[in-house]
Amino acid sequence: MLPPLKLMAILAHPDDESLALGGTLAKYAFEGVETSLVIATRGERGWKGNRAAYPGEEALGFIREMEVREASDVLGVSRLDFLDYIDGDLDQADSAEAVAKIVSLLRRIRPHVVVTFGPDGLYGHPDHIAISQFTTAAVLCAADHNYIHAQDFAPHRVSKLYYRVASKEWFAKYMPIFGELIMHVDEQERRALCWVNWAITTRIDTKAYWTHVWQAVRCHQSQLPDERVLQDVSEEDQEYLWGSQEYYRAFSLVNGGRREEHDLFEGLRFREMTDCDDMRHTVSLVQSHK
Repeated sequence: MLPPLKLMAILAHPDDESLALGGTLAKYAFEGVETSLVIATRGERGWKGNRAAYPGEEALGFIREMEVREASDVLGVSRLDFLDYIDGDLDQADSAEAVAKIVSLLRRIRPHVVVTFGPDGLYGHPDHIAISQFTTAAVLCAADHNYIHAQDFAPHRVSKLYYRVASKEWFAKYMPIFGELIMHVDEQERRALCWVNWAITTRIDTKAYWTHVWQAVRCHQSQLPDERVLQDVSEEDQEYLWGSQEYYRAFSLVNGGRREEHDLFEGLRFREMTDCDDMRHTVSLVQSHK
């Protein structure tokens, strides 16, 4: 039996896995792909309630860790790791240290496919942009035999790297429910950055799993809007939000071209079948010469 395909998602905060990647994680987990999740922070500063009631970084970090663990179980994630950075400070972390942490996980778990945020961080969030940069660097370093900061594990070459992106239509459904995606960074306003359709390389059909995603989203009670708002979300809107996920294929060692993909493992499944056939052929040749 061939070992399972492996997918690793590397993200910034608890709830990113459900809101941004829930459909993808659920789909592949339920199809037998080994899915792992790496979260850079525990969202310690992401308090949505009254500021006077803010429980503090440690307490909120614990709450949000429990929420993402529960959501991961719902989505079928087989492994969850934290990088132990502080929410809001990720872009100020020592880049060599952060990359080394991710390289160690890549070499230990050895995923075929890695997904993270794109260089725009979906809406300019500095933590999202930072984890995109760290992950991209780590994917390259993990394959480098001369990389000296994670020598406990053999080098590993990731076959495909994807950035999670979103269209204007998706944001138009998302923001009325979960709020405008606006940040002020360095005295400049940052808003959601929509990808045009021709720049989206990959669309994953996750309609069969939207109820699992909605259940995972609801695990993040500390981050959700008023319950009455959630009750008003129609099934049609929920299916649209969680029923399709869009990506930009940053690089692939197994396929390419302009044709739109519908599987993050495109090119890998065929190669696995070919490798298996080649192995059987080799075994039969050896047996015939005994």
